[in-house]
Parts: sequence; C-alpha cells; structure tokens
Amino acid sequence: MQRQRQSTVDEDVAKAVTTLHDGAVVGRDSHENASAVVIRADRVQQVLSTLRSELGFDHCSCVTAQEYADRFETVYHLTSYDDRTREFSVVVPTAKTDPVSESAAPVYPTAEWHEREAYDLVGIEYADHPDLRRILLPETWQGHPLREDYDQNRPQIVPLREHANPLQDDHREGGTDTMFLNIGPHHPSTHGVLHLEVTLDGEQVADVEPDIGYIHRCEEQMCQQCTYRHQIMPYPDRWDWGGAGLCNEWAYARVIEDLADVEVPEYAQVIRTMCTELSRMLSHFLFTAMYGLDVSGEFTATFMYGYRDREVIQDILEDLTGQRLMFNYFRVGGVAWDVPEPRAEFFEKVRAFTSDLPRKLEEYHALLTGNEVFQLRCVDTGELSPDVARAYGVTGPAARGSGIDYDLRRDDPYGYYDELDWNVVTEDGCDNFSRVLVRLREIEESAAIVEQCVDLLEAWPADERALQANVPRTLKPTGECYRAVEGAKGELGIYIRADGTDTPARFKIRGPSFSNLSVLPEMAEGESVADLVATLGSLDAIMGEVDR
Repeated sequence: MQRQRQSTVDEDVAKAVTTLHDGAVVGRDSHENASAVVIRADRVQQVLSTLRSELGFDHCSCVTAQEYADRFETVYHLTSYDDRTREFSVVVPTAKTDPVSESAAPVYPTAEWHEREAYDLVGIEYADHPDLRRILLPETWQGHPLREDYDQNRPQIVPLREHANPLQDDHREGGTDTMFLNIGPHHPSTHGVLHLEVTLDGEQVADVEPDIGYIHRCEEQMCQQCTYRHQIMPYPDRWDWGGAGLCNEWAYARVIEDLADVEVPEYAQVIRTMCTELSRMLSHFLFTAMYGLDVSGEFTATFMYGYRDREVIQDILEDLTGQRLMFNYFRVGGVAWDVPEPRAEFFEKVRAFTSDLPRKLEEYHALLTGNEVFQLRCVDTGELSPDVARAYGVTGPAARGSGIDYDLRRDDPYGYYDELDWNVVTEDGCDNFSRVLVRLREIEESAAIVEQCVDLLEAWPADERALQANVPRTLKPTGECYRAVEGAKGELGIYIRADGTDTPARFKIRGPSFSNLSVLPEMAEGESVADLVATLGSLDAIMGEVDR
C-alpha cells in the first residue's frame, strides 16, 4: 500500500493569500497534512473570506486553540467539500497577556461553536463573535481548564440560575406570545444528556438553542497526559457509545502514524477496513432502532429488530476484538491480533450475517420508509439545504442526505477503501426522510465492503499476514498534523501538536456530531415540537463526541 497521500495544496495557495492581502500574512508554517500561513489577529475575516470565495475552501472542518510559552494560537483547518485533498491551515497568534482575535464566524458559521469552545477552555476572546460565552462549562466557571496556569484544585461554585422567563416581553416583531420549553437534559428523545432550550410561538418552534457540556470529561486533556504508543488508543471508543468506536480508533491511528512515519501492513489495513465497517453498521442499526422510537413514540418492531441485528454484529466483533463496545483493537502500526481460529468458521459467521441483510433491510423499509405515517412525519421536515450544511460544517449521512457527495473513505483514501468496489450514498431530499434512506443504504454498502474484505483475508497467504509495523517502543514525534476519517456520524478528526516528548503537547478532537448539532436551530425554526424531535434524531448526534 502507498503511504497516505498528502494535501494537493502547495506553495501557490499560500503565495496567493500573501499577495491578495498585503500585510495580513506575517509568516509561513508547514503542518504534516497541509501548508499554512500565519496571519494577523485583526485580519481573520479578510483572509478567510478570500480562501472561501476565491480559492474554494468552503469547509472549515476544525478550529484548534492552544497555548505556547509566549503566545496563544488559533488554527483554522480548511478544506473543500469538492476536493478533500485540498487542505490548508490558517494560524492566528495572539498576545499572551490579552489574547483577542477576530472571529471567523461571519465567514464560516460553524466557527461560532468552535470559537466558543476555544474561549471556554483556552480563554481566547473573539471580536465580532455573535455570541461569545461558555459552551461546555457553566457560565459561572472560573478560569480556563486548558491553560497552563489553571488551578485544577480550585473549588468551583456553580449557582443554580432561573430558567428564562416565558412571560417576558417578546423582542420579535408581530406582538406574538411565546412560551419557553425545556427538552432534556434527561429525556429519551435527546439521545443522551442534551438540553434544548426551546421558544415556542403557539405550536411552532420560534427558536431552539442546544445546551451542551453535561458530560464533558476533559478527554483532550486526558489524552495529553497519555503516551502515544498504548495509553491513548482506548479513549476514542468512549466518544461514541453507539458502536462506532473502531472508526474513532482509526482517526487516532491515522494521525499518529503520519506523525511517526509508520507504514501499516496491507493485511492489517484489510482487517481494519472490515471491522470498521462492521462498527459503522453497529451505529447505523442503533440509529434505525432509536429513530423508529423517536417518530412513533413507542417501542415498535423496528426497535427490536435493530437490537436483534446489532447483537449479531456485536458477537462478530467480540470474537475478533474480545469486546462488545469498547474495543481497543487498533494499535499504532496495525491491529492487536489476527482474526480468530478457526478462520473458516469466523468468515462463515460474517458471511451468514451479510448474506441475510437484504431480507432484513426489506423489513426495515416496510416498517419505516414504506410506512405512510412515517413518511408524513419525515418527508419535508427538518429541511437542510446544501448551502446551510456546508456553512455549518455538516458531514456524514446528515450532509449526504442533502445531496453533498462527500465521504473521506473515497475523497481522502485511507486503509483499503480505494482498492474495493463500493459507492458513496447520497439523497437529495434534504429532509429527515432522506437522512434515514442514506443510513439504510449505507448499511448495504458497508456489507459489500465487509464481504470483499473477507474474500481477501481468506485468500491471503499465511506467511504474509503481517499485523503490525515495526514501531519503536517509545514514540517521540515532532510536528503538527490534522487527520480525519469517515466516522459513523461524519468527519472525525484529530489534531496533534507533537513536541518531541512521548505525550502530545496538544490533542484536539473534532467530533462530527459537534458541528452537525450546531445546525439544529436552522433546521427546526418554524416546525412543530414533534418535528423538532424527529429532526434532532435524524442528525444522530451522540453526546460523547459532542462534549468529549
């Protein structure tokens, strides 16, 4: 296998930015995955507008804030929905004593949540930000946890504040009466501890604000205290309790293998591809089961069928990894061990599952997509136009349900995906129904990938079954790198700044559900409360990767 390809963006882009805005660019930088420019903190919108409108970087995939000995820094990781190999980074340093930078939110609306997180955890302030306040921690929290001078032993007092007053004067025109409604954080329809602050105008949603952070567990900080070789890998499974942990493990494996220049054996790449697609199906079946519950409001055959099929996949993955959910199967440079013996029995078990899938998927379509009541609840609700999806950095099935043909398995190939025959699934309905169709069709494509991997593994010569590369006992890489994979919910990326020690200087997680959830207000305004529940469920957001 060839080593993962680098970004096609070269010196020309950096030079173009330099010449277009004289004085805005103050330096050049180079990350492992992309070229970078260093710009003035008061010229962020000017430079990013050029990159978006004139050079085609319409996807702000991630925003990273970090601290150095002499400065703070914000890194905007940019790419293109039409060409994922075009990657570029914009680095914005700010003073140590007064870290203030211009906000990117007017250019990339997805940056609004990312910059709020940077302010919350690192303490960088963003001028012209539409709503700069904490997003993960309570508003009364003292200090910024990712700063070097943060006192972790300082007691925090978080007083209970009143909810918004539903009887206060309506600030909108028209003189209508509004009512404030709490949904969650402890409610089945929020799929975890998510709190929605909803303003109703009659039966219609006038405004909705997701309130997140209820299970923020300092995952990034914990990873920064762990060594690269073994201690970080168990954490990615915990970002997605829906079963897609193997996708998450690959995100970490990809970035550290690039930084440490590790070449993964082909045989291990095939195993990775097979088990990751099983993991993706595990997540999609959970979505299907729970979405039937969201829309119908009761336990239906769809819910039971979804868990029935998940059990089969979990049995297969337990045979392979030894675990049913928190797999910890990937290793830097490969996988932990080979498929179980007897191999023929294991492969037959996998084939029995995939061969029975067409019949089972017909049942799901009969129960859901062919159901008139389900169609009434989902067709033309939760509308998400492609332009809005791109502006908010939406990826995964949520984006592909809006006709955006974007999938990192094909557009930025890794593993064995570019050697296999499969298709990226898109639907152009831009509604809740389309997002359901995408996931059901993706289960078919994942099964096709798994079957091809089984054929390859079965025929692989015994003396060429290398499971791991020759990786040093202690890894001490240097450099900066952002790498992403196609997780079950979308683009799951990790940025690492390596400083030559055996632990990361900065470890940033880009959970796809974080950006996907931020677009909910745009989708839900004007809909009913019932539509809001269906729309939220269609995003398949999981709070483990939102809060981290």
